[in-house]
Amino acid sequence: MTLKCGSCIITVNKKQLTLPITGMTCANCVASVERNLKKLDGVESPVVNLSSERATFELDTSLLNLDTVIARIERAGYGIAKGEAELVIKRLSDDNDARRLEKALNVLEGVLEAKVTFATEKARVNYIPTLITQAELRRAVKTAGFDSLELGGDAVDAEAKAREKEIQAQKHLLIIGLIFTLPLFIFSMARDFSLLPMWSHEPWANWLMFALATPVQFYVGWQYYVGAYKSLRNGSANMDVLVAMGSSVAYFYSIIVMLGILPGHVYFETSAVIITLIRVGKFLEARAKGRTSDAIKKLMGLRPKTARVIRDGEEKNIPLEDVIVGDMLIVKPGEKIPVDGVVVEGRSAIDESMLTGESLPVEKQAGDPLIGATINKLGLLKFEATKVGKETALAQIIKLVEDAQGSKAPIQKLADQVSATFVPAVLLIAALTFAAWYYLVPLPADSEISLFARALVNLVAVLVIACPCAMGLATPTAVMVGTGKGAEMGILFRSSAGLETAGKITTVVLDKTGTITKGQPAVTDIIRADNWDANILLALAASVEKGSEHPLGEAIWAEATARELALSEISNFQSQTGFGVSAEVEGKTVSVGNLRMMNEREYPLNGLDTEMNRLQSEAKTAMLVAVEGEVVGVIAVADTVKDGSPEAIAALKEMGLDVVMITGDNEQTANAIAKQVGVEKVIAEVLPEGKVDEVKKLQRGNEFARSAHLRRSNPINEETTSSQKNAPRGITANIVAMVGDGINDAPALAQADVGIAIGTGTDVAMAAAPVTLMSGDLRGVVRAVKLSRATLKTIKQNLFWAFFYNVILIPAAAMGFINPMLAALAMAFSSVSVVSNSLRLRKAKI
Repeated sequence: MTLKCGSCIITVNKKQLTLPITGMTCANCVASVERNLKKLDGVESPVVNLSSERATFELDTSLLNLDTVIARIERAGYGIAKGEAELVIKRLSDDNDARRLEKALNVLEGVLEAKVTFATEKARVNYIPTLITQAELRRAVKTAGFDSLELGGDAVDAEAKAREKEIQAQKHLLIIGLIFTLPLFIFSMARDFSLLPMWSHEPWANWLMFALATPVQFYVGWQYYVGAYKSLRNGSANMDVLVAMGSSVAYFYSIIVMLGILPGHVYFETSAVIITLIRVGKFLEARAKGRTSDAIKKLMGLRPKTARVIRDGEEKNIPLEDVIVGDMLIVKPGEKIPVDGVVVEGRSAIDESMLTGESLPVEKQAGDPLIGATINKLGLLKFEATKVGKETALAQIIKLVEDAQGSKAPIQKLADQVSATFVPAVLLIAALTFAAWYYLVPLPADSEISLFARALVNLVAVLVIACPCAMGLATPTAVMVGTGKGAEMGILFRSSAGLETAGKITTVVLDKTGTITKGQPAVTDIIRADNWDANILLALAASVEKGSEHPLGEAIWAEATARELALSEISNFQSQTGFGVSAEVEGKTVSVGNLRMMNEREYPLNGLDTEMNRLQSEAKTAMLVAVEGEVVGVIAVADTVKDGSPEAIAALKEMGLDVVMITGDNEQTANAIAKQVGVEKVIAEVLPEGKVDEVKKLQRGNEFARSAHLRRSNPINEETTSSQKNAPRGITANIVAMVGDGINDAPALAQADVGIAIGTGTDVAMAAAPVTLMSGDLRGVVRAVKLSRATLKTIKQNLFWAFFYNVILIPAAAMGFINPMLAALAMAFSSVSVVSNSLRLRKAKI
């Protein structure tokens, strides 16, 4: 990007990157990665998410390269999830071609290493899956002048594969841990409860226990030592430090007792059980965390793997990633539309429910847009590809959801602040616990363990029971599930802050045109004089209006077309601006216009003026139809209310929200629409630029600022009292949501605490509002607020559990009420419970 400042030209080489991180176990790990990224000159705004295990940041490539960033993360003790692609390369002439292709691949952003071998005609590429895909690698090969085939069939989700490999490694260590720990634990407990003969108390029995505990300590638990070392080297302390210290104290104290240096009891089973139980917890947590991203996987799974294109006059099935803009594609009934495009030939109904949430199929014909991954229900369609790859609506939706899942909600700040000092505080508490039990609490005369051993056991319990993981997972797991569920329902949250704030809103401001109403004039009433058929009257008017560019004329023509009426040819067409139009139809003079036109021409109204006044009082535009100089009917045209608008507004009020309608229309029209949908508060005659000021006034609680145009038909009644009772507790500020089409209302959407862009089409994913509804149905606003409230409730439950767990159990361990093995069990399942609670959101009824 190039910026001009006076006579200076400044080149800014900034780009947003997302890296998949491995090895993070708790909130301290997140803080450690963020801190290391912030130290790099050239990295800005780093955000690390424990649940999605990703780091997002802006990189200035003029100051820093990606390799340095990766090296810094690895030096901090963490890894990068990497993918590996093996491609068969065609058309390699000699070794020089192999070197040229290798060089072309190695310069691609996201490629860590590429090796091309001429002898085997293969390319092996290590890459970062969040930065580049295998399809892009193959395109790069093609650009370099070669052809490629991927070994092993279809492309895989490389990041998911790397995560699965990590889970399998955890599973392997868990199995090894169980193989050694179970017999050790059973033997130790049986000996302590005198269930075994006296031989079990011989010195060699301790050596047996040592032999069983050592593989667990240094093979199964080696990761904790490595993590603890790297964490301390970076000037911080994480969960690995607590686990490594707790298990090591028990293990090495037991060795000292076993060697006879100190008298007492050995605790080999304690060290082994601590490591194995925590490994169980981490394995279950990893599997549960994988399910939090199921929604993204479902969205990715919507894409078909192949497309049927017309090339060189023939239909060919090709991989989806080989489709290019401008390709002509064929889609048969029942098949998925592969990419975004425009219908060229054919007519069909398209099921868009998987993206928009709309249950009814949408009719499509020549000229209509198509969204990739939707399903063709009926006819054969031929269409031109307009967007492919990362530019498609589905790809943009997936990116929006991933960005939201990677962002931090404001409510997470408290957990981050506590996590920053959590481990050092636990270490201090553990030290004080040891000192108190050793120096201050006398040992009972009948005690079976020494004073030192008792203090040591309680110290280990404190170290092991402390769990920073639950605090780190409380918010991001709920956000991941919430945003994913939203995407499945056609609700896109741009950030987790938007998801959080939407649940706190107290006032919803609805734009009228295009939000409450359809935004397109339509025929609502046909009033006819005696002896006239409504369809004949409509056909005559539509014949005159055929081809009209006026919205009212288009509405009359559209209604006749919908009724499949035959239209007649016309002659002597005349248009009178501000009055209406007239023409000769089947030898008769037909005029369609307003009252001024009829009065100017002195056409008798035949008593229809009363009906016309009634229609106008209902905010409808009345068009008079005259035949041979006599008014014979009235056709009313109005911007009709969307089917779900009254239901949505009723639901919003039932949820305790204040609903306000804002519009540029006159007060009479605005009040008529408001009455239809059940809105009591109306702000009318507002220019587009004035909507921002009105939102500001509502945020300040100044509802009567525009008393001339604000109508409160029933300011205090049972309904409003009920609404106040149902309002979310703890809210004092007036938090305003603005709902509009995302284009004309952009300033007001930006001013509101939560902007909700409502609309349809492939461009909605690019809306600037924090919340975007793929469907034009206003009921989506209700679902968005309900989902936000449910997510916020889950986050608060998670945080309460995370803090309650540590606040209650750490002192309990310090007071000697919990032994180290029970402490390890509690710690292992604390984070699993948080993730499981977040997963309950997937089944919530919204």
